[in-house]
Amino acid sequence: MPNSLPETGQRSTHANRRPGIDPAQHPAGRGSPFGKALLLPLQSSSDLLLCALALALLAGNLSAAPQAAHPTTLSNEEIQSMVRRVLQTEMQQAQAPTQGSDHPMQYRLHKTSPRLSTTKLIVETKDGDVARLVAVNDLPLSPASQQAENVRLDTLLNDPSLQRHRQQREQGDADRVRKVIRALPDAFLYQFAGIVQTPQGACYRLIFHPKPGFDPEDLEAQMLKAMAGELWIDIAQQRVTRIEGKRLKDVDFGWGILGKLDQGGSLLLQQADVGNHQWRTSRMVLVMNARILFKVVKLDTALEMTDFAPVAPDLNYKQAIHILNQR
Repeated sequence: MPNSLPETGQRSTHANRRPGIDPAQHPAGRGSPFGKALLLPLQSSSDLLLCALALALLAGNLSAAPQAAHPTTLSNEEIQSMVRRVLQTEMQQAQAPTQGSDHPMQYRLHKTSPRLSTTKLIVETKDGDVARLVAVNDLPLSPASQQAENVRLDTLLNDPSLQRHRQQREQGDADRVRKVIRALPDAFLYQFAGIVQTPQGACYRLIFHPKPGFDPEDLEAQMLKAMAGELWIDIAQQRVTRIEGKRLKDVDFGWGILGKLDQGGSLLLQQADVGNHQWRTSRMVLVMNARILFKVVKLDTALEMTDFAPVAPDLNYKQAIHILNQR
């Protein structure tokens, strides 16, 4: 099976879209990357939740670079007010990926880890995303593996309940992400660290540190404790454009009974304009060691999303399967 994307709509590439941040120099969803991050094909539900929570620190839908003059410094009050206002907007955008978007996309997802790399073609639909595996360790699938993918997609095509269950999981993950976003303004103290110029435009660079006394009720928001790093906000659009964070110490959940996040975990996250002012997560690097109840989760994962192209807004999951089967 060829590894090219379907030719539905106009393909968006780095060459023909409005310039964005260069992934090689500036580490970073359907609608908001908050929601899109939840649908990235991962190895387990624990992986999915951890990555979803990490991606809750970023959202998109940015536009053109600023043309007017902007303040070269901000007071602490202005910073905290801006962060709260911007993150409130992002929380509103962090809805279920199958709701409220008129611009679904198809794209290529390349996932790498120390053990394995996979490449999948993804099609977003009103019923949730549909994926097809096309390569393992950068090699095309064997005939037997291609047949296994055909059987899997045929089973999905003939059993709509499987897709409905997936969509329900996506909604649950989106709800958890909203809890994290809601806690972000209170989880950290933000400090102005200057203005950075990117090919896309000027961004405020903020440094964040743990806020003393932060003790969230939601288990999901506990993920934010003991994190420090940088947050970039697009000046023109007042949107978060980049997050870089590192865990400063171990964090226990429920006195260590429910789980534990180890010191040193880190994340880098980036998004880009993939055409027509539609923004998607384009790169994520996540390193994390954790224990959730009795399960140990070790993540050392990089995700690259490329070759975005629009699909019909009313596309359903069965139509997406037919598109993927034609490749």
